[in-house]
This record gives sequence, structure tokens and C-alpha cells, in this order.
Amino acid sequence: MSYATTHDDHHDHKPTGITRWLFSTNHKDIGTMYLIFALIMFFVGGAMAMVIRAELFQPGLQFVDPLFFNSMTTMHALVMIFGVVMPAGVGLANWQIPMMVGAPDMALPRMNNMSFWILPFAFTLLLSTLFMKGGAPAGGWTMYPPLTLQTGDALPFLIFAVHLLGISSIMGAINIIATVFNMRAPGMTFMRLPLFVWTWIITAFLLIATMPVLAGAVTMMLTDKFFGTSFFGAAGGGDPVMFQHVFWFFGHPEVYILILPAFGIVSQILPTFARKPLFGYESMVYAAAAIAFLSFFVWAHHMFTVGMPLAGELFFMYATMSIAVPTGVKIFNWMATMWKGSMTFETPMLFAVAFVMLFSIGGFTGLMMGITPADFQYHDTYFIVAHFHYVLVTGAVFALMAGVYFWIPKWTGHMYDETLGKCHFWLSVIFVNVLFFPQHFLGLAGMPRRIPDYNVQFADWNMVSSVGGFVYGFSQLLFVYIVIKCIRGGAKATDQVWEGAHGLEWTLPSPPPFHTFTIPPQVTDATAHS
Repeated sequence: MSYATTHDDHHDHKPTGITRWLFSTNHKDIGTMYLIFALIMFFVGGAMAMVIRAELFQPGLQFVDPLFFNSMTTMHALVMIFGVVMPAGVGLANWQIPMMVGAPDMALPRMNNMSFWILPFAFTLLLSTLFMKGGAPAGGWTMYPPLTLQTGDALPFLIFAVHLLGISSIMGAINIIATVFNMRAPGMTFMRLPLFVWTWIITAFLLIATMPVLAGAVTMMLTDKFFGTSFFGAAGGGDPVMFQHVFWFFGHPEVYILILPAFGIVSQILPTFARKPLFGYESMVYAAAAIAFLSFFVWAHHMFTVGMPLAGELFFMYATMSIAVPTGVKIFNWMATMWKGSMTFETPMLFAVAFVMLFSIGGFTGLMMGITPADFQYHDTYFIVAHFHYVLVTGAVFALMAGVYFWIPKWTGHMYDETLGKCHFWLSVIFVNVLFFPQHFLGLAGMPRRIPDYNVQFADWNMVSSVGGFVYGFSQLLFVYIVIKCIRGGAKATDQVWEGAHGLEWTLPSPPPFHTFTIPPQVTDATAHS
């Protein structure tokens, strides 16, 4: 039998319909599934935020009882962190990293499929706790033991869901590291990798280092509840504060797991629309690595009020301040990239510029909270809530949206509707500030977090904040419409999608390589043949 006939008999049947998605080993399909899953969970988590803001629209108990209110704050955070920002980042990584390093696919395609399909089951478990006896966990996303251990039947489901999410994250991280380390095209040295790839390598190492710590903490809590141990029960000689130490040793690097891919996206977009290479490429790489390294030494700044020794508080204060240095380097480099560039402001650029400005607000409030004596005033108030939402919404979420607008022409072959994209941007950027900026004032005035009712002195700013929340939430439906419209058709995306950018993003890595070969090809003089 000749090779030709065997090849014809066994030619690749491209799977269609449901099997294409269930059994996919294609990095693009899996990236798409991650992104769609993240978008669905964005609206699930957003609906929970709407419950919170509706209850806080005015003082008094209107819509939900206090326990359910606290369940909403817990579930909203878990859904947004593990169901939206992380999967969306992994979705972009799946799509872009193989193309950026010149690999045919991810290194471990079947594991890639599995790491995605764990997620729907994990979130089914997590969301099912809302319907269980005793209600969903109400101890906050941090799952502090005295509160979380009072959870009814839902506790083991919560913990099992967290384990599954951790397994999924670790598998995704291993895959990214294996792909970048082993499957780069010839000549694609580490110092020529696009910034997005670099931030994901660093993020992947953070995930592998920290997810098992979270798994250990929640497992100890499980044995406290069901197997008679006393890791965190004071009555049995345990220490509830130890849980905080273990949790935040995971929890602070986790914050950088959420934001580092966003740094990478913005570092791809700004040079494209400024039409010049990224300023200070190497310093950006080292700054990202420094941020990740330092993130392991600052965890207890979440715990200044637990009664640490003064030396401990000083250490964590200074360590926290030190992270501002590499972060400042990144912001300086982004500004320098834009400086004197031939900038145009298409939707991705608008989101990226808004990211730089608004993320900086989140960074500065973080510095304020890093000052130990000041943090005694801010701790557990709405100031903290305002801070981390500036980092995660105007930071991570804005960057993810910028990334989608930036790459969707490449993914679909169609241009999105630029006018609608700009409408989405302006609605988002105005109302996200109406939503979160007043929360700084509430926090400075002393309004505590995670409470369904409050003193009448806080009524006005809460009303403003809730109005901002509802408009911001509903304006995200426009984003869904834009994406669907783009996928279904629209103007053809040309080789040079961004007018005047001349495909800059694909041909001009930062720094621009002298050539893309380990051994430069022989260049002959054209006149020699005449």
C-alpha cells in the first residue's frame, strides 16, 4: 500500500459541532473557551455585585438578609478572581503565546483541554453552595476560619471547588512554562520575547509556587471542621491568625498573578499605537520579575491590625514600599513609550491609557495602606474596597478588554465596530469612577466593609456609588454585542489592521531584533549579478 493511499484513508477529519469544543487540543479553540467562560462568569459575578449595590443604595435593610449579603460579597470575589480575571488571562495566553514565540501549539495540548474543562465543574460546585442548607459561605473570599467554619453544609463544596481551581491553574501554568521554554522559534531568545509572554512566564511561576499554599490552608480548615484537628481553633490550642498568615502568603502573590498579565497586554498595545518600540524593554522584564519576587515578602501588610510585633510591622511596611519601585519603573516606561509618539486613540489604546492612569490611583492608595499606622485607620473600611477595585477593575479588567479589542481582528478576521467600541470605553471609564471613587471618601469617613446596613451619614456617597455600579454593569452588555457582531462579520481585517501602525505589533518586538536567526543568512550584493 503506497503512502499516498494510507494518507488519504487517514486524512485529518476536522471535528465539528460539540466534539470540536469538548475534545479540542487546539490552543485557539481552548483560548476561545476560556474567554467565553470568563465573559459568562463576569456577568454572574456582576449580578452579585448588583445585589450588593442595590442593598447599599440607601441605609436600612431593603432586599436581602445580612447573611445572604455577606454570601454575596464572598461569592462575588471568588467568581471575579478565579472565574473572570484568571481564566480571561489564560485565554489570552492560550491564543497569543504560541503565535508570539513561533510555536505550532501549546506544549501539552491535552492537558490544556483538561485544565479548561475543570473550570465549569469547579464553578458548578461553588455556585451550588448558594442553594445549600445554611447558605453559601459568608466569611469573605479570604475564608477566615472563625466565620467560614460556621458555614453549614457548603464548606466542603467550597473547599473542593478551591482545590479544583488550583489544579486547573497549576496545569495551565506548567503548560505555559513548557511551551515558552521548549518551543520557541530559532533566534527567539528570552530577551526578544514579547512583554506579554514574559509577564505570563513570571505569572506561571507565581501560580505554581502559591496555589499549593492555598490548598494547604483550606485543607487544614477542612480537617478542623470534620476531623477534630485544631489548627485554627483557639479552644483547642490553635491560632486563627495562623490561617491569615498562610492565606496571605498565597493571597498577596495572587494579586500579582491577576495584574502581571495586564501589564503584559498594555506593554504590547502602547508601542503599537505610539508607533515606536517599548521604552526600556529590559528594565520592564526585570521590573516584572522584581515585583513577583518581592510579592513573597509582603503578605502581612494585610494583617497590620492583628497585633504583630513592631519589628514585624516595620519589616512588612518597608517591604511593601519597595514594590512601588519596580511598579514605578513600569509606569515611567509606559509614559516614556507614549512620549513624542505618533499616537492614535483606537479603542484598545483608550483602554490601555485609562489603565495606566487609573491603575496608578490604585497603586497610590496601596502605598497609603502600606504605611502601618495609617493602615490602622483604613483597615476593613471602604477605602480598602476602593483600592483593590481600582487595581482589579480599572487595572486587570480594563487591560483584558484592551487585549480583546486589540487582538480580535487577528482572531476573527473582522474589525469590531470602532464607534461602538469607543462608546463602550467612555461609558465604562466614566461610570467605573462614579462607582469606585466615592468609596475612598466613605472609607476615610469610617464606613466598614461587608455590612448590609450603615449610618445615615454615608447615604449620599453610597447612592452615587450604586448608580455608577448599575450604569457600569449594564454598559458591559454593549461589549458582548460588539464581540458577537465582530465574530459574525464586519469589515475585513487587513494585514495592517491598525491604520498607520503597519503591522507594527507583529514586526517590531521590543527591542527589535537584528535578525531572527541564530546564524544570520548570507546577504549578497544585488549589483553582483548585473
